Amino acid sequence: MIKCRFAPSPTGHMHVGGVRTALFNWLFARSQGGKMVLRIEDTDTERSTRESEEQIINSLRWCGLDWDEGPDIGGPHGPYRQSERTEMRIYNDIAEQLIKNGHAYYATYKADDPKTVISTSTERPQLKEGYTFTVKFKIPDASDITFKDLLKGEMSFSSDAFDDFVIIKSNGFPTYNFAVVVDDHMMEITHVLRGEDHLSNTPKQIMIYEALGWETPQFMHIPLILGHDRSPLSKRHGHTSVEHFRREGYLSKALMNYLALLGWSVDQEIFDYVEKLKDFSPASISNKAVIFDYEKLEWINGKHLRMLDIDELVSQFELWFRYTGKTDFMEAFVEDAQYTREVLKICREKVNTLSQLYDFSMPFFTEEPEYDASYVNKYLTKEWSLELISEAMRRFEDNSDWSVEGVEKIIRDLAELKITSKKNTFQTLRGGVTGRLVTPGLFETIAVLGRERTLERLEITLQLAESLRDDEEE
Repeated sequence: MIKCRFAPSPTGHMHVGGVRTALFNWLFARSQGGKMVLRIEDTDTERSTRESEEQIINSLRWCGLDWDEGPDIGGPHGPYRQSERTEMRIYNDIAEQLIKNGHAYYATYKADDPKTVISTSTERPQLKEGYTFTVKFKIPDASDITFKDLLKGEMSFSSDAFDDFVIIKSNGFPTYNFAVVVDDHMMEITHVLRGEDHLSNTPKQIMIYEALGWETPQFMHIPLILGHDRSPLSKRHGHTSVEHFRREGYLSKALMNYLALLGWSVDQEIFDYVEKLKDFSPASISNKAVIFDYEKLEWINGKHLRMLDIDELVSQFELWFRYTGKTDFMEAFVEDAQYTREVLKICREKVNTLSQLYDFSMPFFTEEPEYDASYVNKYLTKEWSLELISEAMRRFEDNSDWSVEGVEKIIRDLAELKITSKKNTFQTLRGGVTGRLVTPGLFETIAVLGRERTLERLEITLQLAESLRDDEEE
């Protein structure tokens, strides 16, 4: 049975590159009816934090990536943690086995000079004060380390290129290259799909596998995600954490859709990654470098946003409200469900993220318009504004057809009076009911606001225009 794993270190926010690695492992395991393991590699005691671990787990769950095993599998199972396995002496016992077999040894140092080896031995040192020791793996003489990478083909390294390396640190914790071998073997991992930055670690790990007489898993090293300057994607290129994109209002399916495209040769550009399971295989992953394109991600997110069933969009919006704490118009948002649906229907056509949707739809949920200065200065200070707004109010007062077509007729007839230009007529009304000059379609906006809201807002706008006129006269 195929068994994959994702093994992040909890030393910071979940990077989009890490999520892509998790996604490819998840797709492979699920497409083959196999299993997926989550393992937190927290042996770096100085940098690892539980807060970071929680962010990783929450990010994976938000992305829709689940796993099948964990120490508390009876409940909503958590991940394996190397720190907890260290407490069980799993790594130390196997290190001692390597020492007995002549593949490792104890190296003693002065505590204040960890780079200079004082002595080596296959017997556990009796330390004097001020001394410490590690366990080091012994590199075999003049041998070739070969393996077939599922993406890069046959790979070969000479053991002469490596020096003996530490497998158990002075604090008793295993190093990465040792712990990952022990864990992958004991968890019966069959395939290791990971970033190509780990390629240099693979020969060391294979030497440990061979020293222990264990079968090696199949390796696949995937090109890293790069920034615009073709260096590994990092903060200098822009935000890189899953948490950032979630806060900015990206949909998890859209983010996963985009990350899947960064390396996976697939016959669609917009898709639900879960529905494409049957099409996934390691052979469909490209060995070419990929560039993270923030604009492309936003475009894909906009596509997914507009594909959502309106009730699902409302649900996603509410979840985003709670996640970000943007609850300032939450009460108005949930007060009239049908009104909310109509607002989101017309607003989502011009935005790409939930954050943009929030800003774009806000005027519909405030009690009265919050006027942009540009609107006030450009339109409400003009002599014709009072006459135009007053005439619009009279016509809307008598209107019985609040369909988009009915509203359009009123506004176009109003423009034919030539109180001012057609553009001025449209923009004055647009700003009058929303406070802004950039909104959804004017006819759709007023149709959704309806008679009561439209007249109330135009009345407030008229009063503002009159007060501006009074100030000028004074």
